[in-house]
Amino acid sequence: MDDLARHADDLSSLPPSCGPVRLVAVDGHAGSGKSTFAARLAAALGGAPVLHLDDLATHEELLGWTGRLREQVLLPLSRGESARYAPYDWTERRFGPARALEPAPVVLVEGVGAGRRQVRPWLAALCWMEVDRDTSWERGRRRDGTGLTGFWDGWTRAEGRHFAEDPSRPYADTLVRQLPEGYAWLAGPRATAGSNRTVTHGSHEAPPY
Repeated sequence: MDDLARHADDLSSLPPSCGPVRLVAVDGHAGSGKSTFAARLAAALGGAPVLHLDDLATHEELLGWTGRLREQVLLPLSRGESARYAPYDWTERRFGPARALEPAPVVLVEGVGAGRRQVRPWLAALCWMEVDRDTSWERGRRRDGTGLTGFWDGWTRAEGRHFAEDPSRPYADTLVRQLPEGYAWLAGPRATAGSNRTVTHGSHEAPPY
């Protein structure tokens, strides 16, 4: 089992990628364990903030949150300012009160599509949860129960289209595989291709700040 504390130290030593912040994405299929892993990694980082992309998505825009992420989070952090975003209430189907996100040394962004092409220029590192699509979706459906079957049917179609058009895994620095206890950290496709370890510095795009 790889030591989360050691990897947290490695992430903390990366060059800042979004103003003073090292923005680290945790991507993977729905049901792959992103939220749990991000919470454990945040704890290993001494309580790093975690932005859940589900808070920026809506029923109508399951994966259409890029503009909100840029305007409400990325641009303020790039200026060294506190970000403010309004989390979406999936029960009330509306955005709730604004929440602050401080420009900490490391900020985690977790969710399906966290490593999409429009976000990668802002990232210091991209982690991909190495669980296959069908296993992930089965876990998610089982977790959420039959009451959300209709939602999951729509979600899987949307996620399938998204990753077909804009895959994240080929750009991952690290593949994270869950073990019976802990996680294994494997070199991602970017690392095995001999690319620079940081996504930002290896990108063909420049962060728009």
